[in-house]
Amino acid sequence: MALRDRKEVMNHFFTDPALIQGMDIYIQGEDVKHIKNVLRMKPGEEISVSNGIDDKEYRCEIAEINDSEVRCRLRFIKEDGVELPLKITLFQGLPKADKMELIIQKAVELGAASIIPVACKRCVVQLDDKKYAKKQERWQEIALAAAKQSKRALIPEVGEQLSFKQAVEVAKDMECRCIPYELAEGMEATKSFLDKVAKAPAGSRAAIFIGPEGGFAEEEIEQAKSAGIEPISLGRRILRTETAGMALLSMIMLETERSAGT
Repeated sequence: MALRDRKEVMNHFFTDPALIQGMDIYIQGEDVKHIKNVLRMKPGEEISVSNGIDDKEYRCEIAEINDSEVRCRLRFIKEDGVELPLKITLFQGLPKADKMELIIQKAVELGAASIIPVACKRCVVQLDDKKYAKKQERWQEIALAAAKQSKRALIPEVGEQLSFKQAVEVAKDMECRCIPYELAEGMEATKSFLDKVAKAPAGSRAAIFIGPEGGFAEEEIEQAKSAGIEPISLGRRILRTETAGMALLSMIMLETERSAGT
């Protein structure tokens, strides 16, 4: 991207719904410092704001900047929607090192509505409640930053860590469900899942399960199948855990947006 083009990219922020007051929209917290000291924005410059709840983008002009808040003046509301019609939950087997940070960032960019870390049988990483609380706080910050960068209307939630059994229980009532598995044969099940995704009514929920580095144990696959979660193939190559979710989310994004006519 040329330097000239970067100036044309509008900065995007989130604010509390209570701070959208008629034509006046207020931004508070850490974003005030970012707008004032890092971006060095001035009154008259345009930004976009979302409330983190509905699929609306508020186009605003900065009216006033002080140490505690930024007051913006509403210009218009863009309601054509940036969110996918399908609410996707990524059930991600806990990976090693900092891979989860990359996974969360890219999942948010690709439209996931929530990410739930899952303690699978073959997970190398084991996090107790105290360690997980610190990780979750960091991961939620990454989700927020990615939502701003990709101009999401909603802030995807990084949920509590679940066991595989608990994750299956959460997913069992969702309308579209799949679990990529390296021993799944052929692409018919994959095509069937994507066709179901494309035809799902707006607001439907999808669950996708991605295993850790060691993959899913056979008993986990059987448990998923018993709950109606179908194993699918992502192709003949073995994908890393940080690649598999991105590949599947990209397929889903294409199918849902194509079926929605976007």
